[in-house]
Amino acid sequence: MKKIIALVALLIGSLPVFSQAPDYNDLKILFADGNYEKLTKYADNYTQKENLKKDPIPYIWLAKGLHKISVSGTKDEKFKNAFKEAIGAMTKAFKIDKDSTLMNEFGEFIGEFQIAVSEYITNDLTAKDYAKASGWAMKYTKISYHPIGAQYIDGAAKYRKADKGTALTIWKTAEVEITKMIAKNEDIKEWGEADLALFRVGVFSTVECLIDGKQVPKAKALLSKVEPLFAEDEEFKTKAEELNALMN
Repeated sequence: MKKIIALVALLIGSLPVFSQAPDYNDLKILFADGNYEKLTKYADNYTQKENLKKDPIPYIWLAKGLHKISVSGTKDEKFKNAFKEAIGAMTKAFKIDKDSTLMNEFGEFIGEFQIAVSEYITNDLTAKDYAKASGWAMKYTKISYHPIGAQYIDGAAKYRKADKGTALTIWKTAEVEITKMIAKNEDIKEWGEADLALFRVGVFSTVECLIDGKQVPKAKALLSKVEPLFAEDEEFKTKAEELNALMN
């Protein structure tokens, strides 16, 4: 009998243990208390656990903490790159989150964070610092479910830097995506604010590049192709009319 009991105990002990992901209440409390440095430490510890490496949630909390630290103006050298590190954490979360489930709980923060990154893109684009604009745009494509606008901006920035071959490759890829969007009758009004704004800016920046490159037919074709997607967007219509006037 003792041998049987020992054998059963051995078999039970050899069975795999399936543990549920934690509720992360400690991270929620630290965030609510404004203890962002401790939040980043705890969240980072969670990301190091073997059984949680495929869970995007601790990465989102890490991004939230780092973002808050970045806007607080801390002088702690340890957090001098907090914003870029927040992008890195968000990138990992998106890479793991295959079915967009993060939007259910963290949609508001994701939207706010995307706006923050998009401001860097548009500011550098306006300042004609195309190298920086391209860098931010490439980062943005990894933290969005609708990155096509950032892709167009990346292409436009590379075109302005005289890397026309890469720009054309990026634009061709983006055009294929637009064809799919039109075929699916995608409603871009449901996109986040930053995704939609960058899509608009990306298309206009690309059209301007094509006009400057004496490729007016391609510029007109792009505007015509995306116009149905912006059917109710007055800002798009106004700018599109301005650009069309330049090409006529």
